Amino acid sequence: MALVSSLFEILQRPRIGDVIVELIMFMAPLWIAVFVGVLLGWAWKPKWANLGSRDLFQNSSSASASASPSSLSIGFSSIPSLNSLKLPLPSCVSWIADNGFQRETSSDSVPPSISKSDCSSSQLKREGSVVTVDDIEHLCQLVEEKDGGPAWIQMMQRSTPNMYYQAWRRDPETGPPQYRSRTVYEDITPELVRDFFWDDDFRSKWDDMLLHAETLEECSTTGTMIVQWVRKFPFFCSDREYIIGRRIWELGRSYYCVTKGVPFPSVPRRSKPRRVDLYYSSWCIRAVESKRVDGQLTACEVLLFHHEDMGIPWEITKLGVRQGMWGAVKKIDPGLRAYQRERASGAPLSRGAFMAQVNTKVGADYLRSLESTKSDLSEVETLDSSEKRLGRNIPKFLVVGGAIVLACSLDRGLLTKAVIFGVARRFAKIGRRL
Repeated sequence: MALVSSLFEILQRPRIGDVIVELIMFMAPLWIAVFVGVLLGWAWKPKWANLGSRDLFQNSSSASASASPSSLSIGFSSIPSLNSLKLPLPSCVSWIADNGFQRETSSDSVPPSISKSDCSSSQLKREGSVVTVDDIEHLCQLVEEKDGGPAWIQMMQRSTPNMYYQAWRRDPETGPPQYRSRTVYEDITPELVRDFFWDDDFRSKWDDMLLHAETLEECSTTGTMIVQWVRKFPFFCSDREYIIGRRIWELGRSYYCVTKGVPFPSVPRRSKPRRVDLYYSSWCIRAVESKRVDGQLTACEVLLFHHEDMGIPWEITKLGVRQGMWGAVKKIDPGLRAYQRERASGAPLSRGAFMAQVNTKVGADYLRSLESTKSDLSEVETLDSSEKRLGRNIPKFLVVGGAIVLACSLDRGLLTKAVIFGVARRFAKIGRRL
């Protein structure tokens, strides 16, 4: 009661300036405590957190290496970058163990440049061990919902005049949440969308979190690229580094694009930016019938599958993704339309867009052979009320505070833009209600 009465007395001050000054003094101890807590969380990075996540990652990778493609349950995708050659996570996880990586203490935001090399016989041999037919098979199984994973839970359905969007999530028994989305863009070709996601030079014009992008290796025979990204994050999170392997398979006018995190010893680990290891982001791009003109294949469908280990409790990440996903997704369309106009103007192709056109072709007979291993389609569910009630039972100040402290102390994986701004937006709503 004393706290309430003191606050009431402050609000009764005759001048607004006095009220503001008194409120600042009233809240100062709280803000000092928060600031000290953030600093402590930033400074205290327990070794057991890093070791635990690394051991879990290595154990899961060794188990997945022996699993058949049909039994693999992989996630959803975000944006092209990551692993060197293969798509699916399980078949590449065992290749990502970081025991052999060196660590440096330099805190530079952008790691040193590595000279780009063309495709050599040794590189082709290495690529064969990283990206295999298992990758395209697994992605096809994800697209057809025949991978044997858990049921997909529908999260949202949104639309704009030029875009239609749906998103799902599922929670495997082990590993981070997996996401699946379906986006339909009107009046655009699959080839242009494919080039758009591969074009790192143009990405900096619409992706405001991309700090650095560089091609480390490329193969003009297979179209495989290994690229390095550094993405910037808010002050309470260190920047993130990605070593991304990517490759495209073509079936007619359908494009199966695989990106994932891969090891690359030539770029040693550094304390900052932090490297993201467990990352899978792959999609299928194909022409579909327009909602505007019946029977015309003038729209483009993008099926995206993505998952990553962010290094924070998964319930926190799911909250952030649910709140911030649509805000992040709808910003892609303006960038895509700007890219469409630039290409229409006759602008020369960037190296990334050129490499996007070097695809590995597969036949329809091959994909039909995959259908012989049919399993029942995964059931699509909607979020039930019990999950929503569970979220309400958690004190919201604990959710927000836990997100900030854990982001600072367990600062390990990629905090995507959807998570960061989703939690921030939820925090703002709580403040307004208070």
